[in-house]
Amino acid sequence: MYRNYFRRNHAVLVLSAMFACLGGQVGHAFDQLLFEVPGAGKSLIAELKSASALVLAEREKNTDPQDLFADARAEYGRLLGALYARGHYSAVIHVTIDGREAASIAPLDAPAAIGVIRVVVEPGPVFAFSQASVAPLAPDTELPDGFRTGQPAESGQVQGAVTAGIAGWREVGHAKAAVASQDVVADHARAQLAANVAIAPGPKLRFGPLSVEGEARMREARIRKIAGLPSGEVFSARELDRATQRLRRTGVFSSVSLTEDAAITAPDLLGITATVVEAKRRRYSFGAEVATFDGLKLSGSWLHRNLLGGGERLLIAGEITNIGIQAGGVDYALDISLERPATPGPDTTAGIAVGFSHLDEDDYQADLASVGVTFTHVFSENLTARAGVGYEWTQGKDISGEFIYRSLTLPLGATWDKRNVKTDATRGFYLEGEVKPFIGFGITESGARLALDARAYRGFGTDNRFVLAGRLQVGAVLGASLLGTPRDDLFYSGGGGTVRGQPYQSLGVEVDTVELGGAYFLGGSVEARVKVTPKIGVVGFFDMGQIGIDGFGGAGSEMHSGAGLGVRYATGFGPIRLDVGAPVSGETGDGVQIYVGLGQAF
Repeated sequence: MYRNYFRRNHAVLVLSAMFACLGGQVGHAFDQLLFEVPGAGKSLIAELKSASALVLAEREKNTDPQDLFADARAEYGRLLGALYARGHYSAVIHVTIDGREAASIAPLDAPAAIGVIRVVVEPGPVFAFSQASVAPLAPDTELPDGFRTGQPAESGQVQGAVTAGIAGWREVGHAKAAVASQDVVADHARAQLAANVAIAPGPKLRFGPLSVEGEARMREARIRKIAGLPSGEVFSARELDRATQRLRRTGVFSSVSLTEDAAITAPDLLGITATVVEAKRRRYSFGAEVATFDGLKLSGSWLHRNLLGGGERLLIAGEITNIGIQAGGVDYALDISLERPATPGPDTTAGIAVGFSHLDEDDYQADLASVGVTFTHVFSENLTARAGVGYEWTQGKDISGEFIYRSLTLPLGATWDKRNVKTDATRGFYLEGEVKPFIGFGITESGARLALDARAYRGFGTDNRFVLAGRLQVGAVLGASLLGTPRDDLFYSGGGGTVRGQPYQSLGVEVDTVELGGAYFLGGSVEARVKVTPKIGVVGFFDMGQIGIDGFGGAGSEMHSGAGLGVRYATGFGPIRLDVGAPVSGETGDGVQIYVGLGQAF
């Protein structure tokens, strides 16, 4: 039965092992672990096994007697913590090694051989709170719903209430708030727990100066500007966390920590120290994707994280696409961008970008160039918005002759990303929208391009082994005719990014014998993802796309769809994707198409 007899003593265990060897004893293999929790529900048994060191040792096939003996002696405390977390405060725990209670075996008498270990847990009743108090509390502090009289007295509820109480005081300036006293008493006869915790808020403080340690190339003044810590204002734990996140977002640092001074600077200032470790300044990346009709896509980039010592990010990225495509020719692009964080404010990044590209499509060829300035503002970890101004130029030719498009653009966009994992989400959603008004010159008419990409994910089962994923894409060009709209602003459907199983950009419209993209696009995708093993998964998918001239549906609109199966292989940087799709409806393609890439399709 559990008693607080010992702590591990590694030196004693080593001596015990030496004595066993000198005595000529030879251990035999560990035979069996019996784990019994009479009368308990499945969820409690699962949590106890999850906390068990012996169950872990069995899974890892560890049969060393010394390791098993140490794990058996530690088992009492580990299981007791799991029981407290579920409100069981009168449990009885037995851990026997070949019939002997592990807690009663002296370290110097550690067995040289272990055959059977038996763990028997009698959880006892679930205790309820007879008293549940954390006081005093700062205004608007919310304690966990489960921390109140009559509710199950889980230890996590007490810890959560204390944490919330201290956090509430810290958020209104009392940075040194701490537990002053605690009175937690278990009444075993009534199966009740009285928990009363007193908090000492401490003085109300203001942010003091920010000190910086560990910087090398990064200028100290820029670190302070990016952090945006409001020196002189009332302390807030939330502001401290936001300052930390701003520094991490730059990508300049491999490690960032902001710590509070132990002492208060008179009269009420609390100094903060930022300790940073700078990451490697340069990073290279390469990628490849291939599809039957889309051809091969090669991409690469070069990034300098701290170009001028102020956190500036210079990115040069290029790609060659449609290599070996069955319709059209090879496309290529080069983009150069320079971003500066904390410009003008700590949550805003200013950027300038220049781009050059060549398109060799089935219905036209064009050279494009663009230049623009963009400001991106971070509202939260999940929500960002951007606004900018740019100039776009397109020169090309199609069956009707040569054309030149020129326009001044004013793009506005936002991204709301609540996915739990960016590369392989099992829950959450992703929304990205952009409105790009454009003022045309020459043959280019004025109008606006709208685009929306919405994705949602829902996992089911243990470890989210089954995931349903859905995607909706919507696009529209308003105010300009098809021939008066820059070609790359029109919409096509077909290929890995829209409808798998249909050839790349195979669905468009025809105006006066000229093949064009449409003014309206509506696309949808659903996937059912199933993990077969921790590394391998299978996917079933269905995609559809519709292109229109005057609206979503009606005269001039056409639709096609595709479906298929895929395989995913999990890696540390996202799943490797293999999809095989075929047309389901429409007249734009036939035959099986294969797509290979990195990351989920969406």
